[in-house]
Amino acid sequence: MSHEYRLRSWNGKVRFERLGSSRTLQADVRIVTATNKDLSQAVAQQRFRADLFYRIHVITLHLPPLRERREDIPLLVAHFLRKCAQQNAKPITAIAQQALQHLQAYPWPGNVRELENVIERAVVLAQGPVIGFEDLPPELQEQEPAYIPARHFVLPADATLAQIEREAITQALRRHAGNRQLAARVLDISLATLYRKLKEYNPA
Repeated sequence: MSHEYRLRSWNGKVRFERLGSSRTLQADVRIVTATNKDLSQAVAQQRFRADLFYRIHVITLHLPPLRERREDIPLLVAHFLRKCAQQNAKPITAIAQQALQHLQAYPWPGNVRELENVIERAVVLAQGPVIGFEDLPPELQEQEPAYIPARHFVLPADATLAQIEREAITQALRRHAGNRQLAARVLDISLATLYRKLKEYNPA
């Protein structure tokens, strides 16, 4: 049975009453909000309530769109692939490098949610243990990647995202005989980012 609630305060511990009830309930909550709009501008234009804005505007985190952080795509693909494979009971453990490169070339107007939907579609359509280029939607197949090696980006079973990131870099360096510039190009990350990651793996 669903209920409607009337909010009384919004300060850590929230006191509220169900509509039609005189009993006050209390809960300790943290409210996290997300938007792709400039709320400060919306307040100035009287398109968003100022009192609500100042209640939720405590800490602001800016997350660039996926097209501006393409180095995250292999990690997100690995995460969604494991998740969707488990949900659909599919024994998928890898994605073809050609497919991954096309995923990295796509501008992702729907950001991370669109990527998750594409991976779920590919998992459902895949006939074997590897997500292939042919499993991608037509609009992604039309993207022209900068580089298409022939091998697979293998996803370690039950790996954490940090382990998958490290494995992606290790495999790229191994495939290209330690050439860091080419490995960075294949992974679609900057050379500076690659050096920073390698320093994290080997701090000495």
